[in-house]
Amino acid sequence: MPKVVFLPHEEFCPEGMVVEAKKGDNLLDLAHDAGVEIHHACDGSCACTTCHVVIREGYDSLNESSDQEEDMLDKAWGLEIESRLSCQCIVGDEDLVVEIPKYNLNHANEAAH
Repeated sequence: MPKVVFLPHEEFCPEGMVVEAKKGDNLLDLAHDAGVEIHHACDGSCACTTCHVVIREGYDSLNESSDQEEDMLDKAWGLEIESRLSCQCIVGDEDLVVEIPKYNLNHANEAAH
């Protein structure tokens, strides 16, 4: 089973966190289930960039991004080559290291699950 390492983020997981995942898990749902409340203003429908993350390790094991995700990512703060919307990431066979950017373009914060 792959592990997902969430790097420390002062708001969402100050100590960082390691979570066991299963192939096919949605990254945003996995984070929320573990108590890492990444913003998701569009409720995970790929209509905003608030769940933007940077995949520091394991990027190639994720599902391919769609054209819609790529278009949305163009609007994300701090965009990098390994940027993804966590709501669109499906865990593969490899471990992941995930960084949550310090800022996002959130105008409305969804309540925790």
